[in-house]
Formats: sequence, structure tokens, C-alpha cells
Amino acid sequence: MQLEAAELANLRNGFSLRHDHHESVGDTTRLYMSTDPAGGYVDVPTAEIEGFEPAPPDPAGTTSPASKSTDLKSIVSAASYQHQVDADFIASVIHAESANNPRALSRKGAQGLMQLMPETAGQLGVKDSFDPADNVDGGVRYLRQLLLLYNNDMIKALAAYNAGPQRVEQYKGVPPYRETRAYVARVIKDYNSKKLAERKATHPHSHSTEAKAALKPANHDSTSGNE
Repeated sequence: MQLEAAELANLRNGFSLRHDHHESVGDTTRLYMSTDPAGGYVDVPTAEIEGFEPAPPDPAGTTSPASKSTDLKSIVSAASYQHQVDADFIASVIHAESANNPRALSRKGAQGLMQLMPETAGQLGVKDSFDPADNVDGGVRYLRQLLLLYNNDMIKALAAYNAGPQRVEQYKGVPPYRETRAYVARVIKDYNSKKLAERKATHPHSHSTEAKAALKPANHDSTSGNE
């Protein structure tokens, strides 16, 4: 069954996915990003969707076709190189935040691939949170700030990204919030899985160790702290 409408899929994890229409097949619901099937889609377990509602005017409507079609992997690689944050770590955060959907919109107002709140986006100089390159660049700069703030401690940086640095300071570590703890565990698991697969591909007979940090050791210079 296919339903034609511009809508939001409200997910159980708290954020919404903006899409053009959806199609339910068995236990999976496919969310199409445009009326053109070639425009891309996201498959979501139907059980994870609480419901649908009409979408407000698309804030990404003015985004250029070239920007929309830019390869996410290239965007992540560029941000990784520029800000010296591990590309796999960035990819894991994006996957946890928005399921790689540049139009993701949370109920609290977080926007885009890295789910930037409007105030945070403004502080980071992000002009369009629904533009993949702009969003990722801002999100990665914020991640770098957090990694430097916590001396390269991935766990604390992720907790701060999810719940805010003030909560990490308050609890001297990961705050006792179910959502935050689940978020940190999800990102770390995905990140270490990427590293394990990478190591197996390059060194099939070696033993792997879990990655401990995401900030590359190079270029600890002017790109730091509170940019």
C-alpha cells in the first residue's frame, strides 16, 4: 500500500523523519524523500514508527539539487580531514542521530543529519541545518570542541553531545538518563564495529582492539576549544 502525501514519520526514539510519501511492506516502512523513486528513501522498522502527520512547509525546499545529491561519504571525509575527527566516528554519530536522513527533524526542533538545535547551529555559523555539508561541518566542529574539552574522552563527548556539557559536568560523567546512555552505547557499538570490519579487511589474521578515541593526534593547533 502506498500513501501519497508530504508528511512526518514520528519515531519512538523521539525524532521525526520528513518525507514525501511512504510504502509499507511487511515489517518495514519505506519513506521516500521525493515523488521520484530515484530521489532516495529510508527503510524503517514499522514497529519503530509511532505515527504519521502532515509535514509543515519544507525548510529544505530551497536547497539546490547539487547539494541534495552530494555524497554523504564525501561530506564526512571532508569534515574529518578539515577538523581532524575520525570519519568513522562522525558516520556513527550521524547514523545514531538521524539514520543518515538530512531532513530529520526532532520534536524538540533538532535538525538535519547531526540533529543541531537552532541555537547551536547559530553559534556554529551553520546557515542551513538541512543542507548536508553545512550541517555536518557544524556538527563535527562541535564534536571536536567536546573531544578537546574532555581530553579526547569519546564517552563524555558523546554524552555532552546528547545531553549537554552542563549535565556531564553535573554528574561528572555520563548522566543517568536512559536516552543518553542508550545513545552513547549505540554510537560506540557502531563505531567499534566499523573499526573491527576495517581491521579484518586490512589485517584478516590480526587481533582487533576497540578504538578509544576519535580525535586524530595531528594538528592540535588553532582549531580548538570554543571556535
